[in-house]
Amino acid sequence: MNNNFVKGSWQEILDWAQNKSINMLHYCTGCGAIELPPTMTSRYDMSRFGIGPAATPRQADLLLVTGYLSTKTLRRLIYTYEQMQAPKFVVGFGSCTINGGMYWDSYNTIKQLDKYLPVEMYIAGCMPRPEAILDGLLKLKKMIADGEADGYQRYQDNLEYYHQNQESVLGEVQRTQ
Repeated sequence: MNNNFVKGSWQEILDWAQNKSINMLHYCTGCGAIELPPTMTSRYDMSRFGIGPAATPRQADLLLVTGYLSTKTLRRLIYTYEQMQAPKFVVGFGSCTINGGMYWDSYNTIKQLDKYLPVEMYIAGCMPRPEAILDGLLKLKKMIADGEADGYQRYQDNLEYYHQNQESVLGEVQRTQ
């Protein structure tokens, strides 16, 4: 029996199962948090797609970063991400996680979240509407089902790159792994 076939088949089954139930931990650092409650309530009802909130990082598959990040919050975000069990996914909301948003010229604002953590996708908007959030999360589910969402593996494979970027901003970072 072809070993690559068996490994590939198991991975396809795991990707399919991972896609069916996504537990999200929303790290609400700014105004993006205001768009999540309507996305979860009856009008948009993200739970019908198998997406729901998680209580702790150890129960979560998906980390939503919903606003700007300062250097102080980046440290906490890294701790939170490293507490999550693999496979794990990161989604950034709006322009804040891409370029700092309206705080783009602040010395203390983190720009380009994907330099510090592996971001699967960004959801555009300032802040993204519930329709955009659902669209983005459904695209993430498709990426997971197709085996394309591999940020946690990129993080492990490029650990030195991520640690170097994290330490250039934060100084020493205590590791939970």
